[in-house]
Amino acid sequence: MEIKDLESKIDELIQLCDELERKQAVLEADRETWLGERTRLLEKNKMAKSKVEAMIMRLKALEQD
Repeated sequence: MEIKDLESKIDELIQLCDELERKQAVLEADRETWLGERTRLLEKNKMAKSKVEAMIMRLKALEQD
């Protein structure tokens, strides 16, 4: 009976390892998605900042006229 119990435990461990590998792959894919979105949002933020700065400069120039 001990060998059967050991085989059962080993099979269970193999299943757990497989499940962890699948979860790790999902987490890695999510990470890549979030990094891509972060990069995109940082670029949008940079563009918005540039536009606001340009508007401020134009308003200051209008005040001086």
